[in-house]
Amino acid sequence: MSGARLGRVLVLAAASSLVLAACAGGTSGGGDSGGDATTVKIGFMGDLTGENSAIVIPPYNGAKMAIDEYNATSPKVKIELLKYDSQGKPDQATSLITTAVGSDKIAALIGPAFSGESKAIGGTLEESKIPSISPSATNAGLASNGWKYWHRVVANDNDQGPRIAEFLVTAKSPKKAFVLSDDQEYSVGIAEAVAKTFKDKGVTVETDKFAKDASDYSSTVTKVKSANADVIFFGGYYAQGARLLKQLRDNDVKTVFATGDGSLDAQLITGAGTAAAEGAVIACPCNIPSTEATGPAKSFFDNYKKSAGSDPAIYSTEGYDAATAYIKAVQAGKTTPEDINNFLSSVSFEGVSKPIKFKANGEPENNSIFVYQVKGGVLKLLGPSASAKLEG
Repeated sequence: MSGARLGRVLVLAAASSLVLAACAGGTSGGGDSGGDATTVKIGFMGDLTGENSAIVIPPYNGAKMAIDEYNATSPKVKIELLKYDSQGKPDQATSLITTAVGSDKIAALIGPAFSGESKAIGGTLEESKIPSISPSATNAGLASNGWKYWHRVVANDNDQGPRIAEFLVTAKSPKKAFVLSDDQEYSVGIAEAVAKTFKDKGVTVETDKFAKDASDYSSTVTKVKSANADVIFFGGYYAQGARLLKQLRDNDVKTVFATGDGSLDAQLITGAGTAAAEGAVIACPCNIPSTEATGPAKSFFDNYKKSAGSDPAIYSTEGYDAATAYIKAVQAGKTTPEDINNFLSSVSFEGVSKPIKFKANGEPENNSIFVYQVKGGVLKLLGPSASAKLEG
């Protein structure tokens, strides 16, 4: 081969290499894009259109607000937020994460929002070395998988369950409790935690479980009615909780009804009916800013309402804080999944929801639990579980 011809071949080869490199590298901070990214892709996964989406839309809005605020500062590296609507279904989450990690090349994930989908894709995120921060998945077992890329900014059910049971023991001095759940990962976990604490406190416990997609709970209602318990606890989300509460009240079961964060939404009230829902008690590892908020919480309330067009709701602050953790990583020059994950191991800042700092297993350092009660057709914050007082 002549020198001239060889030169032309080398030039063409070099040009081809540049084209391929441009196609492979993109502008995302995901995959192997290195530290010269101009845009970092972060995914948000959760139930955005399904029957329990009201729990997930607020943290999505909070995350979007944080990222919009960051991008508005014209940073050197912008963040693109990609939505993955799992509808809370583990099998759908499994399919979506393949796209997110593969073709979309996200650098990090906010979510999944629910525990079942978190369990379903946690292994994939770990194998792909993609960091995740859930704003709302509370199943305690998620922290026991040895995952190094998994985090959450919310207390787990082993914190939430005992605190709500202890609150009910103090408030009602029950001799007998009936603990119910559907068959979802989150529902079973929190119900088991509550039942164990009741037993540890000397309360007799009866339990029952029904299918998530059931609509007629007559068998369960019959069991509850015949048990004549002093308190009822339901582990599950508001879509199922509202139907259960309505059927209990329709069958003249007037026992105090308590539930966890999965049911902390106004649709518990609208679904059950205002009269049926009155007095219901809901625990949550979240302190939702209200119109009476002051300081940073007041600023968040006003900015969120302007951004989302609605008042802050469950886990809106946690979504904001999860996104902020990633924003701080990008501001520190961390744009690859590995670098972002390493940054999370030492991140520490005063979040809107709580001080944000992760333990070695991805759990949050702060695990406060708050109690709400339905009063006059609205959700009212009673305060931290240790000091809250039941009304009525």
